[in-house]
Amino acid sequence: MEGWLLVALILVLMILRQPVLVLLGAATLFVYSVYADGRTEYAVYDVWFAVNQEVLLAIPLFVLAGAIMSKGTIAERIIDLMREFTRPIPGGLALASILSCAGFAAISGSAAVTLLAVGGIMYKALIDCGYSKSFAIGSLCAGGVLGIIIPPSIPLILYGYMTQVSIAQLFLAGIGPALVLIAAFALYGFVLNFRYREGAWRLSGLARAIRRSIFAVPIPVIILGGIYGGIFTVTEAAAVAVVVAVLVEVLLHRDISLKGLGEVTIDSAKLLGSLYPVLAFAFSLNVFLTAQGVPQALVESMGEQIDGQTEFILLANALLLVVGMIIDVGSATLVLAPLLHPLAEANGMDPVHFGIVMIVNLGIGYLTPPLGLNLIVAMAAFKESFWTITKAVLPFIALMIASLLVIAFVPEIALVFTSEG
Repeated sequence: MEGWLLVALILVLMILRQPVLVLLGAATLFVYSVYADGRTEYAVYDVWFAVNQEVLLAIPLFVLAGAIMSKGTIAERIIDLMREFTRPIPGGLALASILSCAGFAAISGSAAVTLLAVGGIMYKALIDCGYSKSFAIGSLCAGGVLGIIIPPSIPLILYGYMTQVSIAQLFLAGIGPALVLIAAFALYGFVLNFRYREGAWRLSGLARAIRRSIFAVPIPVIILGGIYGGIFTVTEAAAVAVVVAVLVEVLLHRDISLKGLGEVTIDSAKLLGSLYPVLAFAFSLNVFLTAQGVPQALVESMGEQIDGQTEFILLANALLLVVGMIIDVGSATLVLAPLLHPLAEANGMDPVHFGIVMIVNLGIGYLTPPLGLNLIVAMAAFKESFWTITKAVLPFIALMIASLLVIAFVPEIALVFTSEG
């Protein structure tokens, strides 16, 4: 009876269009009230324990570093460099857009920030060079998704935290799948825009671009090299990213004033204010469910229904694609990772590999209506209608789904750079 009351409560809140935070908070307090003898204070203890973790400091620090760099000119300098390198290639500006998204993603760790930083510059450049509006919008929206796959990725940090899988290993595992997506986007752009090219290499332009980006390009090398070289942890790497961002943008490039730095910091804090309460309630609910043996029971039940790894992969991906359409990546990761992770292991999937499959899958949700974040961000950035942007991303959704299946069924793509590979 209590279970049906919980389902009814959630359905009512969904009908009332309440945010995920309210759903999770209500569900958490309900289960503690009903199944824990009314000891709702346990939920408070779990919430405090959830946010009192050092690894979670990496999230606000990486968000702040990405915001500083997008406010400054690092994105512009990376784009300039990629554009000069791809000048002679047919469809070179399309390739430059994808590579610029990848380059900035390796610094920001955010899909929306990557889209805004790169799209704000490249959209007009693509249109001015004759590329179709549809391709320009679609490629930049899809390129922005690389921000949650290429390390440092905030959703990968959340997945690692909720499942106790090594975040450093997840970061390494994101490289191969990111290369698959970059190759798919680049090949599509090459075939579709073969007739467009900007001309031969210009030594003066190339030298200028290299000189202007000399402080920007080494940033991901410093951050990721430090993690994998054992110099610092993921959290320490995030702190280093903020220090480097401030040094480069405030002191070296001088593109951000101290006042501007304060404004960026406040904006980043506001953004994170919506994430941490969701994380805290999701962790608290997960602690209770684990104590009650729910994940174990789910594994046993699904084990009887699922016949092998192939069926699990197909069903899990179908579920995640639907969830990604209606729930943001962070919330979906916090809620589903603890439940699907043991199922993946029970069906023979490497936990690092499954983490990548999950994040790539949910990343497609950035491009799918009705709640795709990149669609909403693109409306504001490109001043186009929701329907125009949705049509523009359809070919890229197909490319991402095809790439997802390859990544899911060929685990070596994700594990080749990790110790598991």
